[in-house]
Amino acid sequence: MPTQQSFDYVIVGGGSAGSTLAARLSEDPSVKVCLLEAGGNGDHILIRAPAGTVGMLPGYGKISNWAYQTTPQPGLNGRRGYQPRGKALGGSSAINAMLYVRGHKSDYDDWAALGCDGWGWDDCLPYFQKAENNENGADDHHGASGPLQVSNQKSPRPITRAFVDAAIECQHREVADFNTGDNDGVGLYQVTQFHDKARNGERCSAAAAYLHPIRKSRSNLTIITGAHATRIVMEGKRAVGVAYRQGRQDHQVSAEREVLLAGGTFNSPQLLMLSGIGPEKEVRRHGIEVVHDLPGVGKNLQDHLDFILAYKSRDTDNFGIGMAGTIGLIKHILKWRKDGTGMIGTPFAEGAGFLKTDPALDRPDIQLHFVISIVDDHARKLHLGYGFSLHVCVLRPHGRGEVFLESTDPMAAPGIDPKFLSDPRDLEVLIKGAKMAREILQAPALKKYRHKELFGVTDNMTDAEWERHIRARADTIYHPVGTCKMGVDDMSVVDPQLRVRGIDGLRVVDASIMPTLIGGNTNAPTIMIAERAADMIRGDNAAAVAAQ
Repeated sequence: MPTQQSFDYVIVGGGSAGSTLAARLSEDPSVKVCLLEAGGNGDHILIRAPAGTVGMLPGYGKISNWAYQTTPQPGLNGRRGYQPRGKALGGSSAINAMLYVRGHKSDYDDWAALGCDGWGWDDCLPYFQKAENNENGADDHHGASGPLQVSNQKSPRPITRAFVDAAIECQHREVADFNTGDNDGVGLYQVTQFHDKARNGERCSAAAAYLHPIRKSRSNLTIITGAHATRIVMEGKRAVGVAYRQGRQDHQVSAEREVLLAGGTFNSPQLLMLSGIGPEKEVRRHGIEVVHDLPGVGKNLQDHLDFILAYKSRDTDNFGIGMAGTIGLIKHILKWRKDGTGMIGTPFAEGAGFLKTDPALDRPDIQLHFVISIVDDHARKLHLGYGFSLHVCVLRPHGRGEVFLESTDPMAAPGIDPKFLSDPRDLEVLIKGAKMAREILQAPALKKYRHKELFGVTDNMTDAEWERHIRARADTIYHPVGTCKMGVDDMSVVDPQLRVRGIDGLRVVDASIMPTLIGGNTNAPTIMIAERAADMIRGDNAAAVAAQ
């Protein structure tokens, strides 16, 4: 084994949280930080060009994508779900739709009510603002001096305006800003996309925001790509380093202060269990020595189950497969390279909706993504021609799944069982949401765009017929959280300072710590979590130094 390197902090995972943590902790020149990332640099053209996600999301060739699968899901007719996750610096922010969404203020107040002191909306808002460089400037809700560039969409298509008008015709209100804490309504998403002149229109992943600008100028920051963490190195009940594999060579780095796991909702619990930290029975059945029995590791998995309605259209001013679109695509590539506008800069999911399936609810319980193309099975099933699709998901599912070990091989994928539709209440909400989405798609404003319904959905379907459609086609919209839950109960994995319970020198900082799934996309909240964690870590370190 090569000579072991020593750092103050070792961060496992260079995704949205890891990129943020590495940049913030290394601001102190007296601190040595090492970031381990299993993927690459996260700066190739498919990542920089927002439309390049169509080449990465389906998982063919696993370009910057772990491309995981779930166990067979009884609630989805025994189908295996698909779970794309980013594998590069920037993580899933390198392959996602770039949507900048915080959720509802009550989501964070719910965390505080569960015993997570310091995680209410008013506590978290300053960290959203600290991260953000919003194109519209700073105000009571937004920041304008952070690393993460947040933009208005460059060139939303006319059909997306028609979607918003159709929703208004169905008595939903238009919302200009979904990130003030109250997001009830419809409109256009803001996106994590560069708005400065130098990179206008390029994707602003967490790595592009936090890491790429500083990685060559900070001698105290070491970034190792192609480094797959294999276990946490322990001395008794203290984490002291990380073992990793790069190519065929095994290496190890030591952490003088802390090991920080930022591998995400699937990989962080997997690494904990491979290191002997987790449910005793689960760890022992693989022959792994139990370092610490922590029953909540891998439990509490929550995700947004998504159902798609789609139409073919004669309109070719969107993404599709045909001669007109191919010729137009060349024009859009040239336009994007010139000024950052055009269809290459689209997030695809241009239109937004957060709606209540019951007017008596105190917050929206479904989310809509209006997409300017036909999306079928995560774009893995292609259709000739042009069209559009409307996604609807249940924002706060009652069902809970789990992540577990498939084997002791650290290079193997984790076992993922979301247990979709295991709670009948989730199906009830999704049926109501699908009916509302159908009503919007049938509204007059979209009439000229509708040509042919794609999946056999018809008017006046019974709930049983809706259920058959949902069980046959629904799947994730890529927001898994919760498997290293933050809290104060016996099933909590980390405390409100994100320290792993019962283990010294170890924290988890990623979406896995969310005790409950927020009502929206999870990238912006994950970056916020890392910003807040960086301050906590620096504060703890300062206190330790002062006590010496």
